[in-house]
Amino acid sequence: MPDVRGLAALQGLSFTPGTWVEGMQLNMGAGSVVNGFESITGQINVELLKPCHDGKLSLNAYASQAARLEMNTFSKYEINDRWSTATLLHASTRNLRRDHNHDGFLDMPLGKQFGFINRWKWTNNEGQEGQVGMKLTFADNISGQMECDPARSLRYQTWGADMTTNRAEVWAKRGFVNLNSPYKTLGFQFSGVYHDQKAQFGLRRYDATQKSLYFNMIYQSIIDNTDHQVRMGTSFQYDNFDETVVTDQYKRNEWVPGIFGEYTYKGSEKFSVLMGGRADYHNNYGLFFTPRLNIRYAPNQSTVFRIAAGRGQKTASIFAENIGLFASSRAIIVEGENKNEKPYGLNAEVAWNVGISATKEIKIGTQILALSADYNRIDFSNQIVVDMDRSARQVVFYNLQGQSYSNSFQLQAEISPAKWLDVRLAYRYNDVQTTYGEQLLRKPLVSPQRAFANLALHPGKGWMIDYTINWLSSVRIPSTAANDADHRWADASPSYFLSNAQISKTWKSGFEIYVGGENIGDYRLDHPIIAAHDPFGQYFDSSLAWGPIMGINMYVGVRYSLK
Repeated sequence: MPDVRGLAALQGLSFTPGTWVEGMQLNMGAGSVVNGFESITGQINVELLKPCHDGKLSLNAYASQAARLEMNTFSKYEINDRWSTATLLHASTRNLRRDHNHDGFLDMPLGKQFGFINRWKWTNNEGQEGQVGMKLTFADNISGQMECDPARSLRYQTWGADMTTNRAEVWAKRGFVNLNSPYKTLGFQFSGVYHDQKAQFGLRRYDATQKSLYFNMIYQSIIDNTDHQVRMGTSFQYDNFDETVVTDQYKRNEWVPGIFGEYTYKGSEKFSVLMGGRADYHNNYGLFFTPRLNIRYAPNQSTVFRIAAGRGQKTASIFAENIGLFASSRAIIVEGENKNEKPYGLNAEVAWNVGISATKEIKIGTQILALSADYNRIDFSNQIVVDMDRSARQVVFYNLQGQSYSNSFQLQAEISPAKWLDVRLAYRYNDVQTTYGEQLLRKPLVSPQRAFANLALHPGKGWMIDYTINWLSSVRIPSTAANDADHRWADASPSYFLSNAQISKTWKSGFEIYVGGENIGDYRLDHPIIAAHDPFGQYFDSSLAWGPIMGINMYVGVRYSLK
């Protein structure tokens, strides 16, 4: 069910601690139409720990050099052979003020966060089951000048940024399986979200609320035999947004009913094809169609080719998706037509996605070398352009007038040269271009090239050692040529390396301790803010930071699991 979207577009993943996650699945390119019409670049499915999880209890405590303290818990209880329940808790805080580069601003935000999940699962052991759950999140973050205190500081004297978020989610699922014909299933999904945030950046206020409802019905069966599978159903998405930027108000009331169908052919282990389509009606943008195609061909057991293509459409939450722009003196300009007729007066983002991938396993002695190559192309029919190049003291949102595309190519290799060693190498090239004004430019602050190497050692007796190094190439920095000489930046950043390491030890009792470090090379962007000395002046801009501000961060943690 949809989760990280709307006002939670940037923060959403931080509301789900890693220790709550049972598994994650990544789909590059166009995904299944069953999951909606919004997918443009791919889909990430995050599976939370469930009442049917093997473990009965798990605890995790964490403390870092950056003064972050965190505690996470999971517990479950089986009431009887039909009912079970699970509870997940999260609490974290960061309250140490640090300014390594002596620019007068906090290197990392202060804050606290609390999360709570309670979910129930029911089954009649005869082909019917259901789930119901709720999730509550509270987050409070403060950043800005070192002496900033939102409760005491005068806003026009001390520059500060604070945001408080209250979010509540509920969901329910109901499933039916025909035990005599197990290929026939019927499922219902429902979720509701209430998201409220109060924020202020310097003298600029940004308050927003989101109310969302989602419903999905999925029926699955076969045509003649299990080589021909079909899924069909209907969905409904409702969103109500109310955003206030200083004194300007932006309201969005969107409802989108839709129907979908999907056919899968699995005639052999070598070849399968999935074809899907859906039709949705948006109350602002009208009727639109979403075709999707996925093909898999495996000429032998060690070689697999995949092709995926499709279309995606979404309404951009322009402020929530670019919230860092508020931490500047840039004037915010929305060049829309009529914000009462369309969200922000802008069109929906529409893109076509085509991708191809190949994987190959090569036997080297007793070991297997796994190679993979991926290419993905995204073409935008329309995109909401975030233009920071028109002026160094403005950010302008408008509909695309020209080209916007992304070409992404990745190579990856994995091998275990010894039983106690796993090696993974990868390289990615991203060519992301957008038309700004009348000029086609590389998207700013995005590294066109990245390289990655990971070594995982497991010498035995519960020991694990992990080391990762990343290389990021130079990024384009939006033009600051309109500023005077003292407030200009270069047009491009240097390339740099980042590396992380962790050592852990696990005992049979279920107890584990881990020690690690992030950015252990201590690479830092020493001057991340333009005009930090004059935060209420016309040149102030902290939205162009292209590298880490915090240096090395050491941490230690303990885990305990009861089976």
